[in-house]
Amino acid sequence: MSDALNELGSHIEKARPDCISGWTVSHGELTLTASLPTLRGLTEFLRDDSSCAFTTLVDITAADYPARDRRFDVIYHFLSMTRNQRIRIKAAAREDDLIPSIVSVFPASNWFEREIFDMFGLLFSGHPDLRRILTDYGFRGFPLRKDFPTTGYTEVRYDDRQKRVVYEPVKLVQEYRQFDFMSPWEGADYILPGDDKAEQKP
Repeated sequence: MSDALNELGSHIEKARPDCISGWTVSHGELTLTASLPTLRGLTEFLRDDSSCAFTTLVDITAADYPARDRRFDVIYHFLSMTRNQRIRIKAAAREDDLIPSIVSVFPASNWFEREIFDMFGLLFSGHPDLRRILTDYGFRGFPLRKDFPTTGYTEVRYDDRQKRVVYEPVKLVQEYRQFDFMSPWEGADYILPGDDKAEQKP
């Protein structure tokens, strides 16, 4: 399997040296490193070239590495049903970079790109309808960025008096932040819920 993937990596590198800056084979998958401006052309080549035939878009996602200058990786996964092979494309992006949409090449990318916009705040140029897809329209921030607070910024609840849903800033009462990690095996004189089975009759 790895021989076939190495051959495929060499073939793509020779055919489209303008698109990829490197490739590796690991865990039975070929990963290409691409530049943002060439993504649309590269995905079109992978779909149409007879040696590739990656006609199925499996997923598009992103990863956040805040310490890097180009802090995001946009990651594409494709499947070739005829050749039974998978391929991954990674492209690094800055927060304000425009990523070319591949909706014209793979229509299934529409909702994937909207999800990345919603969760990471990355913009796709040429997307037909780039708006939030999982969070509310007035949502602030991008939940899958590493610097997004785990509590979020607002909480949503139904107010029985006002008879409507209300949005309020998150307020954490200090006593709810107290955690007792003591267990019976560390000298505590009480039994934690779930540990009562430790008390067995002789």
